[in-house]
Formats: sequence, structure tokens, C-alpha cells
Amino acid sequence: MAVRRRAVLGALLAGAGASVVGGCADVGLSSPSKPSDAGSIGPPTTTEDSGSRPDRISIVSTGDVLLHERLWTTARRDGRGGAWDFAPLLAGVKPHVQQADLAIAHLETPLAPMGGPYKGYPLFLGPPQIATALKQTGYDLCTTASNHSFDGGAAGVDRTLNTLEKAGLRTAGMARSRKEAETPTIIEVRGVKIASLSYTFGFNGLPYPSGQTWRAGKLDAAAISRMAKEARDRGAEIVVVSCHWGTEYSAKINDQQRELAPQLLADSNIDLIIGHHAHVVQPMEQHNGKWVAYGLGNLVAAHRQPNSTRAEGLLARFSFKRDGDKWTTEQAGYAPLLMTDTLPVRVLDVRRELAKPGLVAAKRARLELARRRTDQTVLSLGATPKIL
Repeated sequence: MAVRRRAVLGALLAGAGASVVGGCADVGLSSPSKPSDAGSIGPPTTTEDSGSRPDRISIVSTGDVLLHERLWTTARRDGRGGAWDFAPLLAGVKPHVQQADLAIAHLETPLAPMGGPYKGYPLFLGPPQIATALKQTGYDLCTTASNHSFDGGAAGVDRTLNTLEKAGLRTAGMARSRKEAETPTIIEVRGVKIASLSYTFGFNGLPYPSGQTWRAGKLDAAAISRMAKEARDRGAEIVVVSCHWGTEYSAKINDQQRELAPQLLADSNIDLIIGHHAHVVQPMEQHNGKWVAYGLGNLVAAHRQPNSTRAEGLLARFSFKRDGDKWTTEQAGYAPLLMTDTLPVRVLDVRRELAKPGLVAAKRARLELARRRTDQTVLSLGATPKIL
């Protein structure tokens, strides 16, 4: 049913476009063309759902999309006729992503104009072809607040949001105008309104472009709570907060994560926290019956440390159940991911790969290492999410 839904929504988005939205220090974001609207994907219900609202909704989220140069090479090799194609790189997560009612990616880096110049570390400007690939993979929305949000200045913010919008993706985290910044992202899926808010710990010392503090959302508990309430007031039934936080390359949560997560999840208006930035997998945990995935590692990157945890990532899936007019998390689950290092780079679903016959010993050993380390980290704080 989810795949058929995506076909309908894809056709609608291709014809009408989608709003680009985000969140900032004291606000979330929505489309400037629909400041008082939920900004639904497609009509309130699709043909398959007409006449009733669902009792369950699933949300899938993955880690950082960090476009190192090696990934450009992969996209160039995978493309045809001189075009670049990132879709084969992402194909390993496509089954999980397309089965979700709402699929969220985290685009960490701003996008360059088509044809470049493209830039890697330390000031990223990634190839815009990634937007099309994310949409083709099945993602509905990109969170964008990160420490690299201002790598391309105000022009980079505007161009990134315009590019994602053109591809049919909604966003949360950055804004093109103050008006856009003052409306929470609300996306309607199967008649259910879900809010996405996105914030970051900082911007690598870069100033707000032209002092425009609404350009991207910075982590602040009071500000996030205000925007979550605003989302509820605008009809959101589930509120998801994406946090770009943590200590890079550390699987252990830091003081900010340890203090902020339970504080946010104690808020009745917030239902789920999804974390990014560390570039390695971090634990999952429950507070007040709600889930936080502290860090999903990378979806795609090329740190060139193939045997380290930097090559490992996490796909998290959360199933919400409706009880009257209230939604609660029924189940959390996860799938370990692994990025290959040899060209062309691929992101692999570890357990699906391990189930394939005839694996060479070296590949099996690396997959087993990723599975073992990921399981150990995810479960380290005592949570018991389902293994997908």
C-alpha cells in the first residue's frame, strides 16, 4: 500500500511541486506560499485511504548525507550520457524507505549550482543531483539544519531549498525568509499531519548570513518547545524533532544530548527525536515512553576508513498507533547499514546482505563486524528496539 501511495504522491508532486520548509532557533519553517496551511503531500487522503484514517503510521529516518568527493566520482560513474546519478549509491535502503509512510533524510551540506563548482571539506557545496536521487529512493523530506548550513552563505541556503523543492522534497531546518522561518513544517501523509522540526548545535563558527538569525535553527529547549506547540496549534498530530548534535566520531552521547533529550521528550507536544552529526552510530533510548535515536551515523559519506565505525550507519523505523485523537509510538526498529569503500561506493543493508548466498569470507566478516558493533551500540542504554 505504501508503494502505491508513493506513486500517487510522486505524480502529484511532479505536477505541482512541493513546499520547502525548515526550523530555526526560535521557530520552525514552512512554505512561503502556504504560511497558514499544513502543506500536505497530495490530497488529505489518497484513493486507497478514502473514507477512513489509518490507525498506524510509520516513519523511517537515516543518517547524514555528507557529499565527499569520492561520492561525486561514484555518481559520475553511475550516470549515463554525462549525467551524474546518485540513485544507485542509495539503492540499498530503498526497500525500507519506500515501505514507510514518511521517509526523512538528513542533508548535512548545502548544494552548489548544477555544474559546480563543487566543494568538499571544510566548506561543502555538494552536487545538486543528490536531491533527485533522494526523491527517487523514496524520501519525502530532508532535514537541513547542521554545522555546515552556512558553508555557502545565504545564497547556499536559498539554492539548497530551491533545489530540494524542485525535486519534490519538503524540508525543515533552514529558511529563505523570516516568514518562511516562522511556520513549522507540517506534512500530511494518509490524512495524518506530521510536523518536522530541525535544529543544530552550531555552525562551525560561521556567522548568520547578514545577521539573519532566522536562516537556520539552533538547539534551544525553550525555542523548540514553542515551535512544537505552534505545530500542534496548526493541527500537527505527531511532532518529530531532528537534532544535529553529539561529539563527532564518538558512539557515546555527550552532556548536551544527555540533558536535552529527556527535557524535550517530557514536553507533551514532542513525540520523537532523531539525531545526527557524530558520523558514527549512537544509542537509542526511551524517555516518558517516547524514543530518541541519538545518532544515525552516516547514510552516505566517504571518510576513507573502511574498517572503522565511520563506515557504519543506522536506519531507524518508528511505528505510531492512534488511540482516539492521540498518537503514541507502538514500536521502534532499526537496520544496520554499511558503506563500501571501493568504487562505485554503495550503502548496504547489512542483514539483507548477510542473507545472500555465496558471500566471500572478507565481505561476510566486515558485514558481521558492522552488525555486531551496531547492535552493541544501539542497545547500550538498555532500550530494546526491534531488529529490522
